[in-house]
Amino acid sequence: MAAITKDMTIAQAIAADQNIIPVLMDMGMHCIGCPASQGETIEEAAMVHGMDPDDLMDRIKEVVGQ
Repeated sequence: MAAITKDMTIAQAIAADQNIIPVLMDMGMHCIGCPASQGETIEEAAMVHGMDPDDLMDRIKEVVGQ
């Protein structure tokens, strides 16, 4: 399994580990099926949603064990 990084698109991160879907949903990022998920990075999505990208990555890492 590939490491998830904040410069991956949402789609790439989900493809790497679908366990991040509940994390994204819980944080109000319902971009799972959104067309923007194909080109928007985790970092960009976090900023658009008014959250710190590093905080989001910390939550993702907790779930995927990185």
